[in-house]
Amino acid sequence: MRQLALVLAAICLGFAAKAQGDKPGDFDFYVMSLGWSSNWCALEGDNRRDPQCDAGRGLTWTLHGLWPQYERGYPANCRTVENDPNRGDSAQMADIMGGAGLAFYEWKKHGRCSGLSAKTYYSTMRKAYNSVVIPPIFAKITKDLHVPASVIEDAFSESNPHIARDQMTITCNQGMIQELRICLTKDLKPRRCGADTIKDCKLKDAGLEAVR
Repeated sequence: MRQLALVLAAICLGFAAKAQGDKPGDFDFYVMSLGWSSNWCALEGDNRRDPQCDAGRGLTWTLHGLWPQYERGYPANCRTVENDPNRGDSAQMADIMGGAGLAFYEWKKHGRCSGLSAKTYYSTMRKAYNSVVIPPIFAKITKDLHVPASVIEDAFSESNPHIARDQMTITCNQGMIQELRICLTKDLKPRRCGADTIKDCKLKDAGLEAVR
């Protein structure tokens, strides 16, 4: 019985520490997530009839988010005294995020934990996105492909020699390339990813749908 009580106490302390940690500005580094737009559309966006998926948009790697991260785990939905962004501020993020709705969602879930104002968080997301060179070859993908997931990382590594292989990772979903994630310090310098973000997708034939 005493052992059980100690275990329960440890669990409760863990939850308490997590709750205390979920406060604005209390995190270790950022994870910037870039998603392959056409694959997101195939998996989710088409069912939503999302304008991001309209033919002729020409979107390749769009910004999914810039997430405050702990070495293990992450804060989310923090309480903040900062005001939410207005519609105009969110709409201005659509060129790199595909739509204003995603920008506002990312602010609510992750941006409030950054310790920044909404305007500064949006500008920080844009600065992070612009710090990475999107390999030009991706804009030329005019037919659906199946490629090793490692090829995606190879392409980004070649175009961004300042980012080491352990500072980025590729994720897959339902057999398709999902995201490229890059780990950044609070001042947006590449850094080694944490233990729970560093694992790469190992698929040899991951789907990559053509640019729309």
